Amino acid sequence: MAEMLKGKTIVIGVCGGIAAYKAADIISRLKKLGANVKVCMTRSSQNFISPLTLQSLSQNSVATDMFEAPSNWEIEHISFANSADVMLIVPATANVIGKVANGIADDFLTTTVMATQGKVIFAPAMNCNMYSNPITQRNINVLKGVGYVFIEPTYGRLACGIEGKGHLAEVDEIISTVIQYALYEEDLLGKNIVVTAGPTREKIDDVRFITNHSSGKMGYAIAQVAKRRGANVTLVSGRVHLPQISGIKTIYIESAKEMYDEVMKHSENADIIIKAAAVGDFYVKNSASGKVKKDKFTHIELEKNIDILQELGKNKKFVLVGFCMETADLSQNAVQKLINKNADLIIANDLTKEGAGFGVDTNIVKIFHKNGLVEDLPLMSKEALSDEILNRAKGIDNICK
Repeated sequence: MAEMLKGKTIVIGVCGGIAAYKAADIISRLKKLGANVKVCMTRSSQNFISPLTLQSLSQNSVATDMFEAPSNWEIEHISFANSADVMLIVPATANVIGKVANGIADDFLTTTVMATQGKVIFAPAMNCNMYSNPITQRNINVLKGVGYVFIEPTYGRLACGIEGKGHLAEVDEIISTVIQYALYEEDLLGKNIVVTAGPTREKIDDVRFITNHSSGKMGYAIAQVAKRRGANVTLVSGRVHLPQISGIKTIYIESAKEMYDEVMKHSENADIIIKAAAVGDFYVKNSASGKVKKDKFTHIELEKNIDILQELGKNKKFVLVGFCMETADLSQNAVQKLINKNADLIIANDLTKEGAGFGVDTNIVKIFHKNGLVEDLPLMSKEALSDEILNRAKGIDNICK
């Protein structure tokens, strides 16, 4: 993700709430991603965090007053607005939300919002009663209705000492939303995409199971990028050590049978299904309840799991993408899988190559197409590869439609 926002300008509008201190972390992280960050502050926000702090982090002068002498001939708030690829209001207070919803532009921040042509994102944070107030909710709905984006606050302990919905969303989610609107067109808007990720587990007894080394990183990257491109994403995931992706439906499963049931259920309305999970080939036929003592283990009887990719390929009305991991005969096995499973694409990677396979943030693959085309892709991040996979799946979907 290093420098992924290089060449993009993000304007941050800081309002007067206790969560204003988190703007410092957001600005710092956006700078590390290569963004040019410009900051404007309301008068009340300066009671919570100093302009000097945000100036040091953004490495740009901070605008605080509509009537300051401009640093050059341009009208400052119009200059801010024209330069913005994305404008983020954080923390967005009920006061500023209400002003913008009712067309009031009486300070630097609100006039900049009104003049901005780029995407404007509000990240509200306030007392839970203020947030749930019908007037606040009406104002939010008015702004959503004309295209403004809102990052929902979370439930938590608030500065007033009570718990409720009004806590600023996690910084990771805020950064991810900024990236989404700064880098991606919503070219998958309206598409229903099902992604599988991670390992399956097959029970031996109540404390032991058979599994594999899948980290889920490839499937989660695909789900994240698909969401950023506007798709309705359902992620069917084995147990992984990865944070849940906000804004998508995640269904956690244990066994291959559970994954099969969920995928088949959600396949009915799918436009694209991407099977990135490492599904176990076998389940334990003689699994036991409780913990079996080691001296009682005589044998484990294995039976083949249902082949989810093959079942999907039988009567598919969607684009079907499978994965293939090999240590030998990559091309031969990938082509055979493409034919046998009736897939549209097989993404094949060689586990013996450095930077490919389980647990790493990169991958190097060959893409096998149903029409016989084979593409060799260079080593790239799993996020970049996700874009490549989605580009090809989208192209097939467009042809099918």
